[in-house]
Amino acid sequence: MSTEADAMIRVLGIAGSLREGSYNRALLRAAREEAPDGLEIEIFSNEILKRIPLYNEDVRSRGDPEPVEALKEGIRGADGLVIATPEYNHSVPGVLKNALDWASRPPDETPLHGKPVAIMGASTGSWGTVRAQMHLRAFFVDHDMPAVREPEVLVRDAEEKFDDEGRLTHDVTRYFVGELMEALLRVLRRLRESSAR
Repeated sequence: MSTEADAMIRVLGIAGSLREGSYNRALLRAAREEAPDGLEIEIFSNEILKRIPLYNEDVRSRGDPEPVEALKEGIRGADGLVIATPEYNHSVPGVLKNALDWASRPPDETPLHGKPVAIMGASTGSWGTVRAQMHLRAFFVDHDMPAVREPEVLVRDAEEKFDDEGRLTHDVTRYFVGELMEALLRVLRRLRESSAR
């Protein structure tokens, strides 16, 4: 007999890049391929992400635009999140920060509060995405979102690790992506078990 803790755990993956051939969307696909049994990853639509307007409190006060509501519904319906971010100018890309800003408002209704999250990122630079990930971790602390601490998936020289079809071909990176998904699943199962007591 299966228990509630054994039930499928669903995670929403969000890539912080709009580029068609984004390494970070490819990284999310690799995460889905390497996900352990019991963990299902849905990748948020790039087409919807493109249509999220710049955050404006005047607009929000009149009601969330449709793509923002789709983002919030995706987050609400997920047990956790996986964020794959590039690094722009030592920080988080504007498209990702903007989406998270929308999802965080208003503070007493945000679907982000307490939502566990795993962070990873790919960059063509030699530092991977370490600074962007640090900035994301600060954001998540503010929203009481438990972030998986390790392994850290900081993919440097990304153009050497993906093939022309966008498949992650670097075995060591693929291993650590799988390990990160295992760690996220453990966190989510612990929380599910605690809430069932």
